[in-house]
Amino acid sequence: MTTDAAGGSAARVFLDWNAGAPLRAEARAALLAALDAGGNPSSVHSEGRAARRLVEAARRDVAALVGAPADGVVFTSGGTEANVTALSPHHRLGGRPAGLTRLLVSAVEHPSVMAGGRFAPQARATVAVDRQGRLDLAALAAAVEEEAAAGGRVLLSLMHANNETGVIEPVAAAAAIVHAAGGLVHVDMVQSAGRLESDAAALGADLVSLSAHKIGGPKGTGALVAVRGDLDPDPLLTGGGQEFRRRAGTESVPLIAAFGAAAQAAAKDRAQNDRLAALRDWLQAQLVLICDGTVVFSDAVPRLPGTLCFAVPGVAAERAIIALDLAGVAVSSGSACSSGKVAPSHVLQAMGVADDLARGAIRVSLGPDTGEADVQRFAEVWRSVATRLMKRGRLAPAAGQC
Repeated sequence: MTTDAAGGSAARVFLDWNAGAPLRAEARAALLAALDAGGNPSSVHSEGRAARRLVEAARRDVAALVGAPADGVVFTSGGTEANVTALSPHHRLGGRPAGLTRLLVSAVEHPSVMAGGRFAPQARATVAVDRQGRLDLAALAAAVEEEAAAGGRVLLSLMHANNETGVIEPVAAAAAIVHAAGGLVHVDMVQSAGRLESDAAALGADLVSLSAHKIGGPKGTGALVAVRGDLDPDPLLTGGGQEFRRRAGTESVPLIAAFGAAAQAAAKDRAQNDRLAALRDWLQAQLVLICDGTVVFSDAVPRLPGTLCFAVPGVAAERAIIALDLAGVAVSSGSACSSGKVAPSHVLQAMGVADDLARGAIRVSLGPDTGEADVQRFAEVWRSVATRLMKRGRLAPAAGQC
C-alpha cells in the first residue's frame, strides 16, 4: 500500500504484465487440486492415470491457445528452455535430419534466443530491423538466398511480439521467405499468446515457444510446440521417455495443470484488446503532454495493445523506476531477464536509438485487470517523478520540460 496526497492509503498499481502476469484464480485452483492429487503420470495405476489425464487436458488447452495440434506440445520449465530446445540444427523432418545449417535471428530477440541455442557461433547470423523495430525482410531474403546458394538450409527464430516495445513482427511474410527456400521457422509467442490472434499455422510457424507465467499461470513451466506433424524437435533433456521422448524428466503435474487452466482463461483475453489499446493511447498522449521531450518507441507500427515503451531525455530509467516503485507503481525498463544491467537495451540499440536515450527507456505494460484508474494514477505519479528528476539533473528546457 502507498499513501496518497490526502493521507489515505492507495493500492499499488501493477503495470508490468509483460514481465509476468499475476496468478489467475483458475490457475491457482488447478494448481492446488493437482498438488492434492498425487500420482506419477507415467505410472499405469489409477493415481498415475489420473495425473496423466490432468497433463493431457492441459496439453489440449495450451495447444488450442495457439491453434496447434495437441500432440505437438512438449512441456518445459519455461520460455527459455523452449527457446533453447527450438534452436538446434538437429531437428528431424519426416524421420530424417532437417539439414539445418544456419540460425538466423532478428536483432531484437529475447536474450535466450540471441544466445544462439545449440548452433555453433559460426553458424549463427543476426538480421537487422528498421528504426521501428520490425524485421528487415529484404535483409532476411538476402541471408536466406545466400545460405541456399551454398547448399544450406536456415532456421529463422523470430518473436511474434517484442517484449520491450510491443512491436508486432511480420512473421507470416518472413515465414514465406524462409519456407520458399526449404527452411524452418521458430516463433517466440511468449508475449503474444492470449493477447493477439495466435494461429500458429496461419503465421507460418513450425515451432512455437510459450511461457505460463506471461498468461497468468505459475512460474516454472512453459511449452515448445511442434506445429507441423512431420517435425520432431531435437530433445534438450534426454533420459526417460516422457513428453513423447522429446523432454526427459517427470512432468510437474501441478504446474502443467495450472498452465492449462491459464491458457483456457487467456483465450478470452483478446476480447479486451480494444479497451487496452485505448488505455495505452490515452496514457501515451498524457506522457507527451507531461514532458514535451518524451520519445515513444515504435509508435508508428502495430504494437501489443497494452505495451508502451518511452523515454525522456535526461531521465535515467533506474532512478525513475525506483521512484515510481516508492510511489506505489510497478513498471520496468525493458526485459525483466536483463534487469540490473547498466547497459542500454539491445532492442533499442538495434533500432538505432542513442545509448543515452535508451538508458532512460521505461516499459509500461497493461493486462486484463488494468483499469482507467491505474493508468490515471501512473500519469499522476509520473508527472511528479519526472519533474523531480529533471530538476535534480538541472536540465535545460530544450532537453525536455515537465
